[in-house]
Amino acid sequence: MIKPQSKTKRSGIDQLVRIVARLRSPTGCPWDREQNHHSLRFHAVEEVYELIDAIESRDDHELEEELGDLLLQVVFHCQLAHERGAFDFDRAARRISEKLIRRHPHVFGSIKVKDVDQVWANWEKIKRAEKHGTRHERPSALDGIPRHLPALMRTEKLLKKARRAGLVKPSLRKLKLTRTALGEELFALATYAQEKGWQAEDLLRAATRKHETAWRRVERHKKPDAKQPEK
Repeated sequence: MIKPQSKTKRSGIDQLVRIVARLRSPTGCPWDREQNHHSLRFHAVEEVYELIDAIESRDDHELEEELGDLLLQVVFHCQLAHERGAFDFDRAARRISEKLIRRHPHVFGSIKVKDVDQVWANWEKIKRAEKHGTRHERPSALDGIPRHLPALMRTEKLLKKARRAGLVKPSLRKLKLTRTALGEELFALATYAQEKGWQAEDLLRAATRKHETAWRRVERHKKPDAKQPEK
């Protein structure tokens, strides 16, 4: 039987917040005191990849540890923001809670949905309304994809958005490849690029950027409020 938590015992998250604040204090750790949002930006990326490894290994011990490491990054950035007078962990937690409730009216409200596609459509509609008229507004259906995603992942996300917006025409290339064969083909392309002294990551990023530019051009012309050339 699990015993109820003592009133004097701090919760795990409260303890972590206090520890990070102590590490950042004038008498805390020299390394922690030197850090800022910029210096820590890729630490979070590394922790996410380690979390993925733990998930794929189906190791709960590793999963628990890596989730804790990732949570540390969140708490650390919140502490830095708190020191600047911007926000703290509690405020960030409340904000995501409010957003989840707001973007799930089919769970916390009276909206009815019939499938996942409708959930996605409602989510995008609510998100656009939230950001409308603000400096965070996303006028393009292609907006909102992180620039620093790995090239292939970014290409896939961009394609998904472009298809939903009707900006991608069906491919004329009829490739009949199995999942395994396609993987081998991608591996062969990466090998070929390396033998040529090229960076496959950079090549795909450049190609994706070219298509994105073209799709955005098409999107602008499709918009009903787009300015028409004077006659």
